[in-house]
Amino acid sequence: MDAHNRGRAEEIDPADQWVLNPQTGNYELRLDNSGTESAGPSRGNADLAGGGESAESPGRVPAQRSRTRGHKQPRSRRRKVLLWTGGVMAFVTLAGSAGAYALYQKFNGNLATVDVGSVGSRTVAHADSPLNILIIGTDKRTGKGNEGYGDKGSIGHADTNILFHVSADRTNATALSIPRDLITDIPDCTVKQPDGSEKVIPGTKNIRFNVSLGQEGRDPGCTMRTVEKITGLPVDHFMMVDFNAVKTLSTAVGGVEVCLAKSVKDDDSHLDLPAGKSTVEGEQALAFVRTRHSFGNRSDLDRIKVQQQFIGSMIRRMKSEDTLTDPRKLFKLADAATKALTVDSGIGSIKKLTSLARQLGRIDPKNVTFVTLPVKDNPAEPTPVTVVVDQQKAPQLFGLMRSDTSLTEVKAQERAARSKRDAVLEGSRAKPADIRVDVLNGGDLTGAAGATVRWLQDEQGVRGSSNGSNAPAKIDKTTLAYVPAQADQARALADIMGLPATALKQGKPGTGGTQAMVLTLGADYEGAGVPLTGPQKAPEDIQKASADKAECAK
Repeated sequence: MDAHNRGRAEEIDPADQWVLNPQTGNYELRLDNSGTESAGPSRGNADLAGGGESAESPGRVPAQRSRTRGHKQPRSRRRKVLLWTGGVMAFVTLAGSAGAYALYQKFNGNLATVDVGSVGSRTVAHADSPLNILIIGTDKRTGKGNEGYGDKGSIGHADTNILFHVSADRTNATALSIPRDLITDIPDCTVKQPDGSEKVIPGTKNIRFNVSLGQEGRDPGCTMRTVEKITGLPVDHFMMVDFNAVKTLSTAVGGVEVCLAKSVKDDDSHLDLPAGKSTVEGEQALAFVRTRHSFGNRSDLDRIKVQQQFIGSMIRRMKSEDTLTDPRKLFKLADAATKALTVDSGIGSIKKLTSLARQLGRIDPKNVTFVTLPVKDNPAEPTPVTVVVDQQKAPQLFGLMRSDTSLTEVKAQERAARSKRDAVLEGSRAKPADIRVDVLNGGDLTGAAGATVRWLQDEQGVRGSSNGSNAPAKIDKTTLAYVPAQADQARALADIMGLPATALKQGKPGTGGTQAMVLTLGADYEGAGVPLTGPQKAPEDIQKASADKAECAK
C-alpha cells in the first residue's frame, strides 16, 4: 500500500527475560540480565492502556495490580483475551502483562498503518456502543516460499473478508463472512497518495467484491465503504493480513488443530491430510485455508466454512493454558502477529489495539457466531460462478446486527445486563398529544426530518413535533435525547418510531426539562414508519458456526 507507514525498533531477545512472580502467579518481564529473580513486585505499572503511567527503571520488576493484597491472582483471568481474528491481535496477551512497556517500541514498530480518510473511526470505540471491524485476508504474496500462491505481482485483493460485529455490551459477537466472488457495486472512494494528496477512485457496478481492494489503486478504505454499502452497517476499523500471516501465526502457536471428515490430497492448494484430526502449521495451514476443491461443492462458500473452522480453532488454541502460560510462545506469537498486521490509523498503535482488545476480551468464545452472507447463484450467468446477495434473507441478518441482537444464547448474567439496558422502555407512556420533540436530520435521506414530522403530526397525533432541520454532524445511529422528567414521552415515542433501547439517551435530572426532546435521525433511518428495532431472530437455513465448537470439514 502506498500509504503504509512501518516504524523501526531495536530488536530485543526475549530469552531469559520472563520470570514467574510468586506473589501474583504471573510471568513478568525482567529488564536486567543479572539472572536473579525479583524478590517481589514494585509499585511500577507498565500497562499500555493505563493512561500514561511510566515504565519502571531497569533492574526492577514492575508490579501488576492485585485486587487482594497477598493473595495469588488467577493467572488465566488476567491474560485471557479473546484473540478473535485468528492471530492478528495475539500480542495483547503480552501487552496485558506487567513489564510489557519494554516491548512497546518493538511491537509498535512492527505495525503497518493506512490512513483511510473519512471512512471509519479515528478513535477506539467506547464500550457502550456497537463496534464493527473488517478483517481482510489478501492474496498478496510476501515472505519466503510464497511465490506459488495467489496472483503473481498482485498488490493484494480482498480474498477473505469477515465483518466482525461486537455488541454494545461486549457480551457477544457476529463474524459475517463476505464471499470474494460476490457481485456488487463498489462506490467511489478517496485514497491518500504517497505525497499526501488525495485521489478519488471512481466506483464500479456489477463487479466482484474482491476487487474493492488493490484494483485501480483502491485501499482498504474502499473495501470498508463497499461493506457499508452492502450491509448498511458502519465499519469502524479494518485489520489486514496476507498469505504469509497464516504460516507464521500458526507456527508461532505450535500448530492449529483441524478436522476432516475424509482424507484430502489437493494438488492445487498442496493440502495433504488424513481423515480425522490433524495439527497444521506453516505451509499446511496455508493450504488448509486456501483449498476450495476439497470440500462440499468445491466453491468459495465451502472454503469459507473451512476458514471459519480454522479461525475458531486458532482462538481456542490461543486461549489454551499451554499458550497463555508460556512467555516464549507468547513473545513469538505477539511478534509474528504485529509483523503480519496492517490496520487503519484509528487503531494504529499498540496502546490503541490493547485498549480495543481488552474490550473484546470480555466476550466468551461460545458467544462468537460465524455466519456467511446469505447469497444466491448469479442469475445473469448461464453457468453461475459468482453469487449475488439474497435479498430475502440478507436484510434480516443485517437488521439483527444493526439492532445488536445476538445469534447465540448468552449467559444469565449477560442476559441480565441486556435486561437492564432494556429497562428504559419499561414504565408509563405519555399520550401522543403530550409528546414534544424536535426532529433533526443527521442521516443520508434528504428531507427526512420534515417528512418524519409530517408523519408524526398527521398519522400519529404527535402535534408537538417540530422540524429542527439538519443536525450539526452526521451520525450512524438514530438517537432520542431526553431528561428523566420526559421518560414517559420518550417511551411513547420509541413505541411509535420503533426505536431500540440503545437509541434512548437520558440526560441528567434538572437539565432541559422545559425544552422538547431531541430526535436525531441517523444513517440507519430508512424513512417514516420504518421501525429501527430489527428482527428478533436470524433467518432460517443460514450457515452458522460457533467459535467454541470444533467441526470436521466435509
